[in-house]
Amino acid sequence: MKQAHSDFRVGDCVRVKDGVKDPDFGADIGGWQGRISNIDTSEDDITVSIQWDSVTLQKMPVAMIEQCEEQGLDWAEMGLDANEVEPAKPRDTERDVAKIKEQLLSEHGWVSLGEEGKRIQKVLAAMDADEDLDEFGAWEEYLEKNVRFPFEAVVAEFQERGPLRGGDKVVVTGIGDITDEMYGIIVDLKMGRRKYAFPLCDLEATDKKSANYQLVKDYAVWFANR
Repeated sequence: MKQAHSDFRVGDCVRVKDGVKDPDFGADIGGWQGRISNIDTSEDDITVSIQWDSVTLQKMPVAMIEQCEEQGLDWAEMGLDANEVEPAKPRDTERDVAKIKEQLLSEHGWVSLGEEGKRIQKVLAAMDADEDLDEFGAWEEYLEKNVRFPFEAVVAEFQERGPLRGGDKVVVTGIGDITDEMYGIIVDLKMGRRKYAFPLCDLEATDKKSANYQLVKDYAVWFANR
């Protein structure tokens, strides 16, 4: 017979009882608070899914968020036995939750890509130090400081139009003056004697042992997944 709080409803605010452990990592989550997003009564025990409130999300250990990202787990929500939670008063609004989730995703969401994701995260961290920078600005500044020009590259993506085609070998001479929302950072390059402006995201450095290869690849991965 189901003995848990059958009077819980979706949307109710609840607090995790003292001493309750995270079912995945074993950390003490007593006192964490959120809103019930789903109630599962299909088994003998009633399970509630809890979307953490903004206060809990802000206090959540960074290591836990990144571990969840690496393992493909949802750090913003957790399922617990209904007997492990108790009614609570709301401390924020759902709009507050959405704002904090967006902030945390921008700070830690790339970790799921492994080492590549951690490097991307470091580039984007520059936006926190300089409020005038957007994501493209952060990449432009980072690449200007770290990429060695000129370097040889190949057009790595299929080109539907334009003079360049997939597989063409080019020499990238520098970052151009234009950044386009659709095509991203535009670089200056040459193929033979002809000069072109071309999206960096569609290029791959030919020397795989060079620092440029990893830098350009990291940018391309970010651009494809942004």
